[in-house]
Amino acid sequence: MELNDEVRIRAPKAEVYTALNDPEVLKLCIPGCEELTRTSPDDLEAKVVLKIGPVKATFAGFVHLDQSGAPDAFSLTGEGKGGAAGFAKGGADVTLTEDGNETVLSYTAKADIGGKIAQLGSRLIVATAKKLSAKFFEDFARVMNDRTDGTA
Repeated sequence: MELNDEVRIRAPKAEVYTALNDPEVLKLCIPGCEELTRTSPDDLEAKVVLKIGPVKATFAGFVHLDQSGAPDAFSLTGEGKGGAAGFAKGGADVTLTEDGNETVLSYTAKADIGGKIAQLGSRLIVATAKKLSAKFFEDFARVMNDRTDGTA
């Protein structure tokens, strides 16, 4: 499955890029994130609790950042294992475009799932994936906008 969207953030590109690489900011924005730890400059480990339809699972996984296009773009790939619930793996390509004092963040994300959660049906999975990715980027924009407004 592939998801695309963009969000406008009231902050310069350099600030947005820095925040996207800050585990504390990401932890605030990733739905269900309980732990997020940087293990190297390009790698993070995460523990995320998600409910997809009737299945609730704790996923332990990793994320690898490819910052070779920084600060205009970067990619990330990751995989999480949820025990009996199954697994999720995927990645995203993120592009940052400065527009005056704001930044337009565009992304294309791809995901693949297996195990018990894959049996829930593609409609539910796609709807949940869209909802979770939208929530992440809405929360990220809110955190960044709060910083810009001086409320964070």
